[in-house]
Order: sequence, then C-alpha cells, then structure tokens
Amino acid sequence: MIDLELTSQQYDEAIATSRDIFVKKTIDYGTAWRVLRPSSLTDQIYIKASRIRSIEEKGSKKIDEPISLEFVGIINYSVMAIVQLENLDDKNLEWPTDKVKENYDRIIANTKELMMNKNHDYGEAWREMRVSSMTDLILMKLLRTKSIESNDGKTLISEGLEANYQDMINYAVFALIKLNENN
Repeated sequence: MIDLELTSQQYDEAIATSRDIFVKKTIDYGTAWRVLRPSSLTDQIYIKASRIRSIEEKGSKKIDEPISLEFVGIINYSVMAIVQLENLDDKNLEWPTDKVKENYDRIIANTKELMMNKNHDYGEAWREMRVSSMTDLILMKLLRTKSIESNDGKTLISEGLEANYQDMINYAVFALIKLNENN
C-alpha cells in the first residue's frame, strides 16, 4: 500500500537533519563552498558515495562516522551543486545565511515535489530496494553527471545536470529513511 503522507513526513525529517547541518556549517564557515565549480562538487559527492560503497562491501569501517552522515553529505553537496549551476555568473562568494537558507529550501521543495510525483507513478518501489542499491544508483548518477560535465553540460536526449543532482538527493533521502527504519 502506498502511503505518500508517511513518505512526505519521513522525507521532511531526513531533510531537517541535513538542513540543520548545512545551516550550522554555513554559520561556522560562511559560504566558502561558493568557490567550487559544480564539477568539484560532483567529485565531493563521489568521495561520499565511494566511502559508503566501500563500507558496504567490507562490512566494517575504520573512521567512526556513520554512513548516514555520508548520505547527508550527498544531499548537501548536491544542493550546493544546484546553487552553483543556477549562479554561474554570480562571483560573490560570501552569501548571507538567510539567502543560503532560502536557496536550500527552494531547491529541496522542488526536489521533493519531483520525488512525490515519481513516487506516485512508481508506487514507492524504493521501499523494496536495498540501501546498497541506492548507493549504486547514486554512483551511476555521478558517472552520468561527470559525462555531462565533460560535454559542457550538453545532452542530446537525457536529463541534465540538475535532474541528476535531484535524483542523488532523493536516493540519499530514501537511504536515510531506510537506515532509520532499520534502527
């Protein structure tokens, strides 16, 4: 049975944690990330997803940080990448916290709407997936993103960069929901 209301609530809870970390880091560091090109942010997401996959495959880790924080990082770096794509001509590296929050909330609202529409059509198929499959899908989206970036952002038929970042956000949120349900 599809329970879109539950999914919406769980999505909001996962994002609340991610947003809280994002805002606190903005207060601590400012918007130093504004110096990064979208391709650099793609590489940061790749590092996070690679660590998750490595831990999943080895079944152990040496750094005492839960993989849930890596999924949070994927969400937040993806938001940064979308912000950067939207503001390629804005050379102002330091943004006020309120502007950062507004952009974060707008991007997440658009991404959640996309997820809810897809979730309706696909019947919440992600609930039957393994977290490891979500990790693999994020890695696949990253490889697609790198290909599009190598093509100067041009595609013939495929979704563009923003859509791939949105999908990474949504798979990371799904993984956080599943990890939380398993605890």
